[in-house]
Amino acid sequence: MSEARKKKQPLADQMYEVLLDQFMTGQRAPGSPLNIGALSRELDVSQTPLREALARLEHTGLVVREALKGYRVAPVFTDREIGKLMDARMVLEPALTYETCRRTTPEFLEELLGSVTELERSVGLADTDSVSFRSYWAADDRFHGLIAQQCDNPFLETAYRSLNGQVQRFRLFSRMGNTGAAFAAQEHRAIYDALAEGNPEIASIRMREHLQNANKRRKQQPVASAR
Repeated sequence: MSEARKKKQPLADQMYEVLLDQFMTGQRAPGSPLNIGALSRELDVSQTPLREALARLEHTGLVVREALKGYRVAPVFTDREIGKLMDARMVLEPALTYETCRRTTPEFLEELLGSVTELERSVGLADTDSVSFRSYWAADDRFHGLIAQQCDNPFLETAYRSLNGQVQRFRLFSRMGNTGAAFAAQEHRAIYDALAEGNPEIASIRMREHLQNANKRRKQQPVASAR
């Protein structure tokens, strides 16, 4: 981040970015404590912006708060937890994709294509470079989020939002090895093509296939050490 941008950004936003970067680079491991006093001294900021940043990170699922213990980095999912998360996504996201395909607009498709292109640019770099991985992570989140927004069903969208924090946690803490960005990019492109063609059934099937393939990829490499 440039110094000029930092100066314009609220301090809480800066702390959010700093902590997120530390999670992505492995400086703060899953499960490690986040003592506000220690962070204040380490980062040379007051506790108020840190509390705001940690509250935001808690909302994403990347940080957890325990009574009488304070904040800590969210732990890595167990294999069973990831299986249940993927089961939930495979129930919800094909339905979202079906409904969205019936309501596409040129503006929506243009924005969705932008997220596909951004993901494609990150291929080959996301495994080792934290900046490139962040681009991959953001593009992946944006793609799925745009589809949820466009479905015009507030109940389905709310269900997706409640699940999304845990999806972000999965994306981040299972990225230690191969992120599968190349495969994800191809699958996002296939979903986009079906949406652009206006075929709800095919779009829904391709979303399901994408999630099934992602599940297969994560099974090939244990979550505790890699994705």
